[in-house]
Amino acid sequence: MEIHVWRDQALATESKTLPAATYNLAHSLLARAPSGVVFVPIRSMQMLAILDREEFVFLDSQYKRWVEIAWQHFRPQARSSLDEPVPYEVVIYHPDGQKNLNRLLAEFPKALQALSSKEKLDGPAKLLKFEAKRPPDT
Repeated sequence: MEIHVWRDQALATESKTLPAATYNLAHSLLARAPSGVVFVPIRSMQMLAILDREEFVFLDSQYKRWVEIAWQHFRPQARSSLDEPVPYEVVIYHPDGQKNLNRLLAEFPKALQALSSKEKLDGPAKLLKFEAKRPPDT
């Protein structure tokens, strides 16, 4: 799937760490995406996140296809366990990006959870019958 988004010259770059739960959930959703791309609406901020294996980009609904913020260069190998945060780089492309970053850090995990809870399981549900039998006396 080819997606065309545009970005201006980077205004700022900073190093951050992403909580393990957020990183792990994002990559869990990516692993299940046949196209290798996940679209995450962040309704509370009127933003759209586009996730792929290389970066997460955040588009403001006002600017449509213009990247406001990108999270890049994830380094999960820098952690010694799966519950440690993952270092990455934040790149700000739009003046509103800096002021939206802290809110995005709080709202993005909620949007991932909402998307994850909407996913359908493969195949029909099966009802298992259990019988209440006492084990034989020994």
